[in-house]
Amino acid sequence: MTNLDNSINPSDINVSVETEYLANQSTPDENQFAFAYHICITNNSSYGVVLMHRHWIIIDGNEQRQEVKGAGVIGEQPLIPTNGKFQYSSGTVLNTPIGTMQGSYQMVDEFGSALEVPIEPFLLALPNQVH
Repeated sequence: MTNLDNSINPSDINVSVETEYLANQSTPDENQFAFAYHICITNNSSYGVVLMHRHWIIIDGNEQRQEVKGAGVIGEQPLIPTNGKFQYSSGTVLNTPIGTMQGSYQMVDEFGSALEVPIEPFLLALPNQVH
């Protein structure tokens, strides 16, 4: 019996993040700092994947932690084909002018195998807050 390993390595899925401070949606005098994050997911594997769930850990400058879990992203569970990309933007509000986000995407490949793709911590900060 031959065992064909069709599994995808999480490193085959690349997640890049760009962030921006949304001054027009923030009220600093009320400790409300709005940030957008723009995500690009690139599938460098040999198989298509579906993004089923997300898990975010958001930590503000006071070390207050929020967790966000849910199906898909922005109301979608996108299929990302081989060598394909999926891009989306979303946002969060912090009580401090600086914080971090990190998390993971839970995906399923075209064979039904589950895959967890880690998202490294990234910084949310007002311009010129971090040198």
